Amino acid sequence: MSVKSSIGVLANRLREPFEGPNTIGNTNGFWIGFLLTVLLFAIYPILFGPYAALNPAQFLVFALLAVSLTFIWGFCGILSFGQVAFFGVAGYTFGIVTINIPTYTGATLGIIIAVAVATAFAAVIGYFMFYGGVRDVYVTILTLVVALVLHTFMEQTAGSQWTIGEAHLGGYNGMNVPQDLAVGFGETGVAFDGVAHYYVVLFTLVVTYLLLRAVVNSRFGYAMVATREDEARTEMFGYNTTFIKLAAFTVGGAIAGISGVLFVTWGAYINPSQFELVAATMPVIYASIGGRKSFAGTILAAVAIQYLELQLTGEWAFVIVGSLLVLIILTMPDGIAPRVRNLVLAVGEWRSNRDRSGQSPPAEEVSD
Repeated sequence: MSVKSSIGVLANRLREPFEGPNTIGNTNGFWIGFLLTVLLFAIYPILFGPYAALNPAQFLVFALLAVSLTFIWGFCGILSFGQVAFFGVAGYTFGIVTINIPTYTGATLGIIIAVAVATAFAAVIGYFMFYGGVRDVYVTILTLVVALVLHTFMEQTAGSQWTIGEAHLGGYNGMNVPQDLAVGFGETGVAFDGVAHYYVVLFTLVVTYLLLRAVVNSRFGYAMVATREDEARTEMFGYNTTFIKLAAFTVGGAIAGISGVLFVTWGAYINPSQFELVAATMPVIYASIGGRKSFAGTILAAVAIQYLELQLTGEWAFVIVGSLLVLIILTMPDGIAPRVRNLVLAVGEWRSNRDRSGQSPPAEEVSD
């Protein structure tokens, strides 16, 4: 076996867990583009300086939040406006823990406890929804109500009585969280601030992306998609669709919690606006424009839209993003990524047919 063929076999084995019928992008060209995109993000701070990575880090944090929605909406059919609830709960929890334990131990515990609380919160909400028989649009309404209730409640926590240990919730003024993202014990540990935080966010997003591709192409992923397509028929085949939806919803909450921790360590601040209607809507917009069945499409749409909003500060950003959303929904209901995939497949088929039609017909044998 030649070196080239050996490399090809190794590459195929590495790709195998992340490929399948439930994901867009299972070709050599896609993976080359994926690696180049990751490399571009990796060298961005080197090319433009450490300070230039500040905004892209935030873009990637919210892309991770949007991915949490894509997982449950695009592959399990659960449209949730409550991802910001798990995002904000994790951010506040991290702040409370680290303010009360201002050491590396506190930072480490803050990460673990914050993600655990967000995951548990999602599990509790999901349990009462799905085992309570809540379905379809009522899930969407209920998750939005959860986010809005948290927004209203957190705005009322400005008084001194709303203090947990040394941590003041701050009401509409928000909570300052001076602790950087860090891991360690006592006074010994490693802090990730500035460019290091950017690389942690990028690494987390890439790993989450790959793991979710593996999940949706596993047997559990097939069950998720079957539940999305026809829940009653899936139940007839013996699958516990209620548990499937609960498990998917809980995983989505955990991912949203991770993004909440990364956000609060990025800005050292969190306030109730993270629960408001606009914030709850943005992950839905990212997934709708990029493609709710495409993790890569959602990530690229999240980054592109946030960059556009940064350049178009003020009301024009909302007008343009809203108009773009309406245009995409009307012309490409599944989002941009699926349309691009179909276009690439159509071009490939056209080239294949052209090559076949351009070949000379085989010569006829002439016998004596």
